Amino acid sequence: MTDSPIKTKREGFILEVTLDRPKANAIDLATSQIMGDVFTEFRDDPDLRVAIVTGAGEKFFCPGWDLKAAAGGDAVDGDYGKGGFGGLQELRGLNKPVIAAVNGICCGGGLELALSADIILAADHATFALPEIRSGTVADAASIKLPKRIPHHIAMEMLFTGRWLEVEEAARWGMVNHIYPASNLMAEAWKLAELLASGPPLVYAAIKEIVREAEDMKFQDAMNRITKSQFATVETLYRSEDEKEGARAFAEKRDPVWKGR
Repeated sequence: MTDSPIKTKREGFILEVTLDRPKANAIDLATSQIMGDVFTEFRDDPDLRVAIVTGAGEKFFCPGWDLKAAAGGDAVDGDYGKGGFGGLQELRGLNKPVIAAVNGICCGGGLELALSADIILAADHATFALPEIRSGTVADAASIKLPKRIPHHIAMEMLFTGRWLEVEEAARWGMVNHIYPASNLMAEAWKLAELLASGPPLVYAAIKEIVREAEDMKFQDAMNRITKSQFATVETLYRSEDEKEGARAFAEKRDPVWKGR
């Protein structure tokens, strides 16, 4: 639908998802539910390998929860749909790469959305914050994720004070992978997506499951699960056509042709 707050563009193995809710790309319950459906379809479609999530316009990536919708009756503990808020942060079994292309202001739940991606690219005017403290609430997902992604004391300062980070500082602390001029951001996001789409999807799936599951495990316990093929994605990989193709391509000194099976 042309009036949907979520616009999608599909090209080859890549899906671009654009949050388009003027004026600020804030997310209400209905939008979150649509995003959940979109990302669930991406997860389950064998012909899609990489997703890019971005915001429409040049000012806002996403400021998070739509406070006007909340004032109008949207409950903060309402039904966000599949995958929780924004469709990504609680989506189970998402074993494909996701790139966030942050095109402007990225705060609150918008920053939590970006943190749910695997790689964050940002325009050179992007800014980041967790301002929930100023409205007497908690940035719940960010309180869990951010101290594990950047230095603990920087994360705690952001959570406690709501202060803003310019993109250069966000990159310095490791929150952002790369900074690009705003005019080049999406071209660079697509360039990276095409690189990832040319890679082995079953290996990506194994990487994402291992990283996700091992986060709260002891090192040796995680290693034992890998070597004993107790991760479903690792078991699939080691019995796949792609695993054999990788070895053949190396021996034959050619590029592998990945089929995802």
